[in-house]
Amino acid sequence: MTAIEQTEARPRGTRLPRRARRNQLLGAAQEVFVAQGYHAAAMDDIADRAGVSKPVLYQHFPGKLELYLALLDQHCEALLQAVRTALESTTDNKQRVAATMDAYFAFVENEGGAFRLVFESDLTNEPAVRERVDKVSLDCAEAVSEVISEDTKLPAEQSMLLAVGLCGMAQITARYWLGAGQQIPRDAAAKLISSLSWRGIAGFPMQ
Repeated sequence: MTAIEQTEARPRGTRLPRRARRNQLLGAAQEVFVAQGYHAAAMDDIADRAGVSKPVLYQHFPGKLELYLALLDQHCEALLQAVRTALESTTDNKQRVAATMDAYFAFVENEGGAFRLVFESDLTNEPAVRERVDKVSLDCAEAVSEVISEDTKLPAEQSMLLAVGLCGMAQITARYWLGAGQQIPRDAAAKLISSLSWRGIAGFPMQ
């Protein structure tokens, strides 16, 4: 059961183990932050969505920013792990590209709108948020860059530039695809972008 499902399933007043309660609160916060943005969201809204009192919410998170950062950390890590898993899923580089593109499309489609916290946050003027958003983009690119560098023997700075381009293409096109109403099935959309990416990166022969 996901954190959001726990939020929906538990009536007000139900006692939960601390970890389960934290997950429930994160699920409620995700729904509120995604729907309203950080600035419009209130701790009252989150507590009400979770079916708890505000004192219970403050027992777990001292403030709205700390709650937002905990949620951001959770989903940044989920994206990074998805990219790493995609890269490790095969030694065939064409399939690696396809898996990596699909990881971004799946993240945008399936994370309950959490991609908006990572890619479309209304709080990027907050240094702690900006640091996390920049770091996950850099970490994903570095994971891709390591594969490019290892297989092509390109210098690190060139491999990194290519990786940033591939990851940027993946997240921007995935967000456009979702915003345009998913007019193409996800598998087909990810395959289309992976084909474009592969045509480019395949021009750098393996050494």
